[in-house]
Amino acid sequence: MRAVAVTRYGAPEVLDVVELPVPTPGPGCLRIKTYAAAVNPADVMLRLGQLDAYLGALEGPYVPGMEVSGLVDEAPAESGFTRGDPVMAFVDPFTPHGGAQAEYVVVPLAHVVAVPDGLDLVAAAGLPMNALTAHQCLALLDLPAGATLAVTGATGALGGFTAQLAHHRGLTVIAAGDDADHDLLRALGVDVVVPRSGGIEAYRRAVPGGVDALVDAAVLGGAALGAVRDGGQVVRCRPAEPATERAITVHTASVLEYGPRREALGELAALAGAGHLTPRTAAVLDPADAWRAHRDLEKGGLRGRQLITFTTDGK
Repeated sequence: MRAVAVTRYGAPEVLDVVELPVPTPGPGCLRIKTYAAAVNPADVMLRLGQLDAYLGALEGPYVPGMEVSGLVDEAPAESGFTRGDPVMAFVDPFTPHGGAQAEYVVVPLAHVVAVPDGLDLVAAAGLPMNALTAHQCLALLDLPAGATLAVTGATGALGGFTAQLAHHRGLTVIAAGDDADHDLLRALGVDVVVPRSGGIEAYRRAVPGGVDALVDAAVLGGAALGAVRDGGQVVRCRPAEPATERAITVHTASVLEYGPRREALGELAALAGAGHLTPRTAAVLDPADAWRAHRDLEKGGLRGRQLITFTTDGK
């Protein structure tokens, strides 16, 4: 099978398309014939050699990708899935089976759910990992309805899903954007849009006492604490250590360590089917053009997911 692979560390152009054996699903797993796999910041970090601690004793080449959509190719009878069922899944690339950017992907049953009616099968690849991370962020905060939540980077994938999920749960969402982003942010459920040019101070002008909590999807680090009230909460979305102050509680989201994946994915799929969560696609690329996705992701400013496709007969 074809797979996008990191055969050596370096610039986006080091990515190769290689031939690998089709993986065999073991107990408690199923195999997916890939329609699409999303490109994430973690893929860039893997390509740059920044995730060696997660790779452990695994041997290269390393296949990136943490979310996939496609059709069930092989599944155990007890799974409830049959061959040809449309599914989407969270994929852990730091296992012997590798990541999502391959023609066939093996995942644990606990990581896969059916794609709901009405959700495009290719676009569905942009949902599992970032929506799971958003779900984890809100679980860490455990805010009551009506609480104020600031979301940095709300125009991006993680920030957008966080805003939509928070809005659905009755939180008051505040996010920053340029003038051109206002319609998008409103569509994502943002209640108060502040000017991006105003920095963190813009959040304080909108909520003078400080927000109850903040999800730092834009990875602003310690600077983001200025938007939060005394005794509030922050969720950091990368393994960085912002300084704490004013009794603010700092949580860390790590989707690899999020336990209730199947239950959360089921909830997220239902919300997507009902239109409460909307995967946004910025580009659909062939495997040979995966390097372009890395280049554009590093440039920033994307307003949707970049998807690598392994089929031409999308649903």
